[in-house]
This record gives sequence, C-alpha cells and structure tokens, in this order.
Amino acid sequence: MTAEQISALGRTLFAGLATGLGGLLALGPKPTPRALAGAMGFSAGVMTAVSLTDLLPTALGWYRRAFSPEGAALALVSLLCMGMALAALLERCLPEQPGRGLDERRAGALRSALITGAALVLHNLPEGVLTLFAGAADSALGLRMALAVALHNLPEGLAVALPLYYATGSRRQAVGAAFASGLAEPVGAVLAYALVGGRLRPGFLNGLLVLVAGVMVWVSLAQLVPTALAFGGRRAGAAGFGAGVAVMAIGIALLS
Repeated sequence: MTAEQISALGRTLFAGLATGLGGLLALGPKPTPRALAGAMGFSAGVMTAVSLTDLLPTALGWYRRAFSPEGAALALVSLLCMGMALAALLERCLPEQPGRGLDERRAGALRSALITGAALVLHNLPEGVLTLFAGAADSALGLRMALAVALHNLPEGLAVALPLYYATGSRRQAVGAAFASGLAEPVGAVLAYALVGGRLRPGFLNGLLVLVAGVMVWVSLAQLVPTALAFGGRRAGAAGFGAGVAVMAIGIALLS
C-alpha cells in the first residue's frame, strides 16, 4: 500500500472506532427506561438523517449523470428496497425472545441491541470501503468523509451499548459490542483492498451507499423507534428522534 492508502486506512480505522467511543457512554449509571428511549430515538434520528439527507442525495447525483431520470429513480429505489429487505431478513433470523430469565423489557432491549449490532456490522463493512477509497482518491474528501462517518458512528455505538447494558447489566459486554461492530469498518476496507485493489467502479460504490441507507432506514424505523416508544412513551422517543435529526443536519451542513 502507498503512503496515501495507509493514511486513508488510518482515517477509516478512526471512523470505525468512533462506534466504540459512542459505546463508552454506557459506562455511566444504568439508564432508566425513559433515558434509554431518548437515546434510542436520538440514534434513530441520526441514522435516518444520514440516510435521507447525505447518502441518498450523493448517490442520486451520480445516477442522474449516468442514467436518464427514470433510470436513476429505478436504480435508487431498487437498491434502497434491497437494503431494507436485507435488514428485515437479518431481523427475522434473530430469536424473538433472546436471553433466559429476563423480564419482557430487558428481553426487548437485548433483542434491539442484537438487531442493531448485526445491522451496523452489515452497514459498516461497505462504509469502510467507501471511506478508504474516497481517502485514497482525494485526501481532503477522505478526511471530510471520515469525520462525517465518525460523527454518525458515535450514536450508533450508543444504540448498541445502552440497550445491551440495560438488559445484561454488564458494561464490559456493552462497550465490547460497540467496538466490535465498529471494527467492521476497517475490516471491510482491508478486505476490499485485498480483493480488488484500487479498481472499484463509481457505480459500485454509489450502489453501496444506497444499500447502506436502506439498512439504516429499516433499523431506525422498524426497530429503534418502536422500541424507544415502548420504553419511554411518545414524548421521550420523539424528542430524542428530533434531536438526532437536528444534530446530524448541522453536522452534514458543516462537513459538506
């Protein structure tokens, strides 16, 4: 690897570790159901905002240059639905009642953590590829992208660690799961480089963007938001969601 590629890999590792740093927030006092609802709503807001205001517009811009308007719309919607279907399939593969001896709330929190963690691994793999290849092509672009990815990885780590801590009472497991899901980012980047080197096409990379967006939208709206509403009622979950959207919108505006 060249010096530029090694530097890009370092930025990718930084972005992935931000997921674990978000998980460190679970080292505080055990969350109340209301606090857990607000945190999960916040994470859902961040993931939804990233998907709809950053990932999809970026890919759509490339598709509109490559295809007719109809072709661009078909490509975008098809890949978005594929990402959501992939996340839904992953959710169905996990047990409905994980963990023995847990009450209903703790079992629900544990399942939410498992689904979110698995989905984050699924979306961090291609996200690491995008961060690495963007950085190798343009160091300034790679730095901005790594910062943007790290910013939204922080609440993603929280979305894994906090419900896991609530369910198990183990800070070590909670933080470890957050770091493990984030490490999928540099792992995906290294695997992609080992397999194809620098030969990934823009169409493939933009397709990954849309698939990632689909996974994140599904996890946010089908898992995080319903769980937040069930734990803390409408106000705590909705307030967290709104705050997540607002914070991510500011971050995207500053880093674009």
